Amino acid sequence: MTAKKASETVTISTNVVLPNDTNSHGNLFGGQLLAWMDVTAAVSAQRHCRRVVVTASVNNVSFGKTIKEGSIVTLEAKVSRAFNSSMEVFIDVYVENQVSGKRVKRNEAIYTFVAVDQNGGPIKVPELIPETEQEKERFNGALRRKQLSLILAGKMKPQDATELKALFLGEG
Repeated sequence: MTAKKASETVTISTNVVLPNDTNSHGNLFGGQLLAWMDVTAAVSAQRHCRRVVVTASVNNVSFGKTIKEGSIVTLEAKVSRAFNSSMEVFIDVYVENQVSGKRVKRNEAIYTFVAVDQNGGPIKVPELIPETEQEKERFNGALRRKQLSLILAGKMKPQDATELKALFLGEG
């Protein structure tokens, strides 16, 4: 199985916030944004493994600022790390000024997907090669996030979390 570059997984989607996407204050529903993120991130994960993927978890969502009706919203997703059968995907959300074209980051999220076979069982995915500084930073952070998730789920003992021990205690 050939490793793939993070840049090969880039997925960009753009949406206009319509009235049915908003609450009574004219702001984009958080659930609508989550749905857009899920679809965009899933395409990114599928580009990495070229298999069907399922959402395993939404590890982090940051609703930075509200997004108003009529806004142009662009989501950029990229696989940040691949493990055995799972992939972490980082999504950045931007709002574009319709007059100037200037984009401002409003939100971000981290999703985890699992590649599955025709029976729904997990299958191995290719390794990921980070190239840019941001890709390397997100790649390194992904293992810490995974270890923390496993500890919180009771699937890993804290003393076995090598990356977290190195981060907090200077151990490795």
